[in-house]
Amino acid sequence: MEVSGANKEEVKQQVRKEMAMANAQELINNINKNCYKMCLSTPGTSLSSADEGCLARCMDKFLASWDVVSRAYVTRVQQENGH
Repeated sequence: MEVSGANKEEVKQQVRKEMAMANAQELINNINKNCYKMCLSTPGTSLSSADEGCLARCMDKFLASWDVVSRAYVTRVQQENGH
């Protein structure tokens, strides 16, 4: 069974979407694991304003660092591929 060029592109696009979803899920899991562990010392039914502030700062830093790493990775891949 031969796959046409259009079908190959559809498959590639689907794989890209699934990879993006997996990366987003990994990012959320890492934020949850790291930020909640760092910011919440006692579990409860609500967050204090200090907890909310800590979580916001942690998530901002985590997302900024994720962005830096992602950009560096893309740049490196492009350089290795001769782009």
